Amino acid sequence: MASLIGRISRIFLAISVGLALGLSTMAAIAAPEAAYVMDARSGETLYEKNAYTRLHPASLTKMMTLYIAFEEISRGRISLDSKVTVSKHAAAQPPSHLGLKPGQKIALRYLIRAAAVKSANDAATAIGEFIGGSEQEFAKRMTRTAKAIGMTDTTFRNANGLTASGHLSTARDMSVLGRRLFYDFPQYYNIFSRRTADAGMAQVRNTNSRFLDAYDGADGIKTGYTNAAGFNLTASAQRGNKRIIATVLGGSSTANRNARMTELLDMGFGLAPRNTKEKKPEPPTYDGVDDAVIAALEDVNGIDVPNAEGGAGKTVRVSGEVRKSLWPKARPAAFAAPATLPDDMAIAIAEGVTGALAEAAAPPPPEGTLESQAAAIVAAAPAGAGPAVAETDTSVALALVEPAPAGTLEAQATALAQAPAPGTFEAQVAALAEGAAAAETPLQEAQLPKETVLVEVSADPALAAFRPRPRSEAVAFAASEAARAVAVEIAEATPLAEVVLTSSGEDAAPATDLATVEAEGLTADLTGVEQVAGAVLPQAEAAPLALAAAILPLPRRTPIFDSVPAEEIAAADPEQEVVLRVSSSGSRHFGVRVGSFTSRGEAETMMMRTALAESATLHESLRKVTEHGGAYSASFLGLSEGEADLACRRLFARAIPCETMSP
Repeated sequence: MASLIGRISRIFLAISVGLALGLSTMAAIAAPEAAYVMDARSGETLYEKNAYTRLHPASLTKMMTLYIAFEEISRGRISLDSKVTVSKHAAAQPPSHLGLKPGQKIALRYLIRAAAVKSANDAATAIGEFIGGSEQEFAKRMTRTAKAIGMTDTTFRNANGLTASGHLSTARDMSVLGRRLFYDFPQYYNIFSRRTADAGMAQVRNTNSRFLDAYDGADGIKTGYTNAAGFNLTASAQRGNKRIIATVLGGSSTANRNARMTELLDMGFGLAPRNTKEKKPEPPTYDGVDDAVIAALEDVNGIDVPNAEGGAGKTVRVSGEVRKSLWPKARPAAFAAPATLPDDMAIAIAEGVTGALAEAAAPPPPEGTLESQAAAIVAAAPAGAGPAVAETDTSVALALVEPAPAGTLEAQATALAQAPAPGTFEAQVAALAEGAAAAETPLQEAQLPKETVLVEVSADPALAAFRPRPRSEAVAFAASEAARAVAVEIAEATPLAEVVLTSSGEDAAPATDLATVEAEGLTADLTGVEQVAGAVLPQAEAAPLALAAAILPLPRRTPIFDSVPAEEIAAADPEQEVVLRVSSSGSRHFGVRVGSFTSRGEAETMMMRTALAESATLHESLRKVTEHGGAYSASFLGLSEGEADLACRRLFARAIPCETMSP
């Protein structure tokens, strides 16, 4: 009997040992330990062990969920107060959870607190569905963002980190993500060091409180645990000017994980140099991250055990072959040409086409005609002339043609074409120009340049030949400054009725009246205004001086106000007395006293404060400090009785002591 019991005991012992060895072997396969230590200031690696082995990150995944949420808030697409509607899928997530209900609406800020502090799976899933539309789409964005910030060996399948095929990361990548949270969103980083937080539905406690309280300088970041992942932790701590970020994956227990993290952080602070130039990470680059790269990294066969057979990465070859003709899209119907044209438009287009064809097919004009000369000039125009000849009307081309002999048919046709319509303004100008052209010297052909210059032809050819006559010497002199100065001197020295202008010579010429001046043709070049002004001059000696005086404005003969001799001004306006202080004599012999002090400085300070506080009534007073028996009184003198009484009442209202002083 004893032997039977012994055999049974040995069998149970063997089974127990085998189970223990098997479980430990499975645990070793599912969650090998990995560690990574980084100098957060520069991103330099200080220590690593299996740092690039792809393992289950568990709830460390929520760091990426929160990173994308912070990114959306910073871009202004959502806010902390955005209302999130909880789906059935989010509410059904296993613990740890906040206890959300399907259809419940909750502010985003509470979900962020629950995911960061309590590591609530339902809160993380609700965030992912709110931003991505679905958890699958959000997981794709998580993977894309991971590649953009330098997490080279990470793929995500959900927002909370529950075990899923292909949901893998590394200790090195999780440390990179922790550093990104610290530098990219410092305004939100403090949430990872909170021991408790209000999650709207409940007050939640940090899952990392034990390590935060135990390690000096620790301020984050995130814990994680699943059966497949083991006990994970990404932590950050600062001592002095050093900041170390480390990650542990695959710990056997919370105590084992925290002890291992303590060793890694202590090692990091010992290895990190004292003075290292801080190098912040560059902004994320999303340009080179596409779906093909993400698909190449995802484990589509479901092989998520490290170093398992068939677990090697695949090579995706992207072909540049064009499989579809990229024709441009049809224009919208609103911009398409109308199916039919109106009759009048169609007729006009047909006539224009017919006329252009007839003109192009017509034989050249006979040599010697006006049309042939115009065509020859147009054809010989230089290329740089542009549209000055080719695109202008016929009048430009005809202006370049040599005028036809007088009396010929061409000359008569040209005259008729250039003549303005009767009654128009151009016709009146042309009539005036014809009368003035007779007295002018015709422009000789020799004065014209031999080269043909393309110029813009005036609307009326008659005006082109008309030039204003030069001013005569008399008018030119009258308009000069010298003539004006002479006329002003004479006008100021002589009354208006006796103005006589003399020449600059030694002998004065006999005075002449205006009729003589007109008879000699001196006013022939004057305008009507100048002739009227000159008629007021009874006498004029020299024509230039007479004209100069005629166009000058008449001086004012009567002053605007009566002049007063300087002696009377001095007698009537003695030197005024400047009063610097108001006299205390007369009715202004009252004052106010604002206190008695032990020193003159205190009294003067009190007077200054009182004067600033009650400047309306004391601005004209005389400030005075008097000493009597070792006490210094601060007083304001030179006030009227009403001013003194008003000043004291207003000072009392300001809690300033005041006493009225009377004579």
